Amino acid sequence: MGIVIAVISGKGGVGKTTAAANIGLGIAMNGKKCVVVDFDIGQRNLDMILGLENRVVYDIVQVMDKEVNIKQALIKSKSHDKFYFLAASQTKDKTVLNSKKVKELVDSLKEEFDFVILDSPAGIESGYEHTIEFADAAVVVVNPEVSSIRDADRAIGILDSKSQKVKDGGEVEKYLIINRIEPNMVKRGEMLNSKDILDILNINLLGKVPEDKAVIDASNQGKPIILDKSSKAGQAYFRIASRISGNSIEMVDVESETDGIFKKLTGIFK
Repeated sequence: MGIVIAVISGKGGVGKTTAAANIGLGIAMNGKKCVVVDFDIGQRNLDMILGLENRVVYDIVQVMDKEVNIKQALIKSKSHDKFYFLAASQTKDKTVLNSKKVKELVDSLKEEFDFVILDSPAGIESGYEHTIEFADAAVVVVNPEVSSIRDADRAIGILDSKSQKVKDGGEVEKYLIINRIEPNMVKRGEMLNSKDILDILNINLLGKVPEDKAVIDASNQGKPIILDKSSKAGQAYFRIASRISGNSIEMVDVESETDGIFKKLTGIFK
């Protein structure tokens, strides 16, 4: 059975969907079969980041309503043969989701894929709650600023109280990505440093992603930044995806001008 990972943020604009897209493709590049599911019903944009908007015929709601089967709706990536995508609906809203339908969908995907990545909608309303409900783990994406950390903390609180795994007496493992780090701003105290963020949220660090103007260009072109070998952000996402895939990868400290070793994470999802 596959592992279900919800990618969450608590607020919009922090790069959550970009993270989900690149992590999913990076997992496939590590040899694992992976699907990314867009749970942002009514406001999908993951398809554009992946360059697959013209291939969307059926969506997640049509699958859950049994209008089509899941194989009809799954879209194979143009970038890797182990990477797939399931689009959100643009004509419905989050009220169409219910626990029974979501569980059936997630369970069927777990049978087919090694990793199921769920891209949650921004905010902490019903769409978010359904995204995290049946997750085995969560990746929390934040920017190094107070409002992002505060909203992420609220999202974690809901995760820790409303996920099915917690209701059953377990715990959803939580891992942090600090995105859009500007080293000079961190040094000047204009951005929070990673130690302060980790002290506030008290979850494990999965990776740090530096600010990289090439990310916007890549998203506009429908080519995930992880495919750009020269991109610092792309390299960071590949390291993150490799850690999720079970590999031991040294942590690069992008907060400093020199890429020193911060710490090492090993096989966190084994």
